[in-house]
Amino acid sequence: PKDFDGNKEEYLEMMANELLPKIKKENLSPRVDAFIEEGAFSRADITPYFEKASALGFDITVHADQFSVGGSEVAVHHKALSADHLEASTSKEINLLAKSDVIAVALPGASLGLGCNFTPARALLDAGAAVAIASDHNPGSAPMGQLLTQAAILGAFEKLTTAEVLAGITYRAATALGLKDRGVLTQGMLADLALFKTRDHREILYHQGNLQPSSVIKKGALVYSNL
Repeated sequence: PKDFDGNKEEYLEMMANELLPKIKKENLSPRVDAFIEEGAFSRADITPYFEKASALGFDITVHADQFSVGGSEVAVHHKALSADHLEASTSKEINLLAKSDVIAVALPGASLGLGCNFTPARALLDAGAAVAIASDHNPGSAPMGQLLTQAAILGAFEKLTTAEVLAGITYRAATALGLKDRGVLTQGMLADLALFKTRDHREILYHQGNLQPSSVIKKGALVYSNL
């Protein structure tokens, strides 16, 4: 912000000591996020902020390893729910994430929007990491939206199975958001469903976004249908 131009420490102190308690009191958000990158925040910058956030009961998400490495280590150290981006992750970061409970989130829309490498989803899965897929829909770097198209493209480039991709946009995505009551079709979970008019679940990705849900159910209630 202009009020803190060039003074990251003062800005983070204000966030930690003034804004976070207000957000918690008014229950405005369950988690905090930070971009760990050259030109943004370093591990040293963000540690006091994340420590205060954890003490207040916030979950943590880290935008990590998009252009340079270092963010994954921050995510694992602070027991973050997820580390998002990871396009620059090497075998060191991949193995570190695989040994943790941090969900690795691939954002193919950002790779397409910026002309960058894709998140090494295949290597992450092979190492034992849990991989979610999200759109990163934003006007600056990922304007396309269209999660199904992005997921299909990532799956093709990273040689993912249909099951791995679908898990990435359902159960793994819910886990990355700390939502333990949805994302799986099983008794006791919220009935949040997207229904597709097809005879085979593999066609959802085969059509690369052209096959859209025919119905959407939210908490067991039909909220959209074009049947």
